[in-house]
Amino acid sequence: MEISMENLAIIFKALSNKNRLIIFHELLHREGLHLGLGSESCCGQHNKGNCCIGELGKKVQLAPSTISHHIKELKNAGLIDISREGNFLYCSVNFANWSKVLSFFSSCQPGQGDSHQHK
Repeated sequence: MEISMENLAIIFKALSNKNRLIIFHELLHREGLHLGLGSESCCGQHNKGNCCIGELGKKVQLAPSTISHHIKELKNAGLIDISREGNFLYCSVNFANWSKVLSFFSSCQPGQGDSHQHK
């Protein structure tokens, strides 16, 4: 299923902020490690491929209130999911939506058939 231009604009706006781009890149990196492409863990307390928000803030060197704001924007754009385990909040990439973004870029390549329909 394709993603609408309106949703793409929301996603691109969320990723246009340097700090959010860094956070999202870090989450993608950690998800890749979880998928067997490495062995690093966020905080050593889980192995699901998601990252606890506190440790993520330390990794990207942002204050807790700042990381919270950026996480909220990424979640609102549909790029990440947030879950709670006890006292910890974890975030992970929403690969269903991210794959639609990647599919959009693939459809923009010359020779890939009809142009993307504008919704």
